[in-house]
Amino acid sequence: MTVGIDWNAFTPWSALAGGVLIGTAAGMLVLLNGRIAGISGVVGGLLRPAHGDIAWRAAFVIGLLAAPIVYALFAAGPALQIDASYAMLVIAGLLVGIGTRYGAGCTSGHGVCGISRLSPRSLVATAVFMAAGFATVLVLRHLLAA
Repeated sequence: MTVGIDWNAFTPWSALAGGVLIGTAAGMLVLLNGRIAGISGVVGGLLRPAHGDIAWRAAFVIGLLAAPIVYALFAAGPALQIDASYAMLVIAGLLVGIGTRYGAGCTSGHGVCGISRLSPRSLVATAVFMAAGFATVLVLRHLLAA
């Protein structure tokens, strides 16, 4: 199996713009509100709300859900192809949820916000979940593939 870049689907400018937007939003949230833009923590705070701490979390989640809808009003979305069964998707989602609890955060909290703050815990957590992802792809797509 050869691996290469699908140059017809390669979108460096939109990827760069997305990265800049994510970095700017995460930076503004920490600088202006003293909050980390970790999705698991934001949503977790909605599930066990504290007085005066709900509005910004709800706005954050609503923005995450509304952004693709607004984008779809102006441009066609990418073609989606999911090469997994519903059972595999459910199992994967549960494992990610369990991992975020054990790792005390998710990819956005550790990978984006934690690494930018040079947090040793986030550096280790990001290295571990990246290695776990690489190992999962190796096993499921290469070693167990028929």
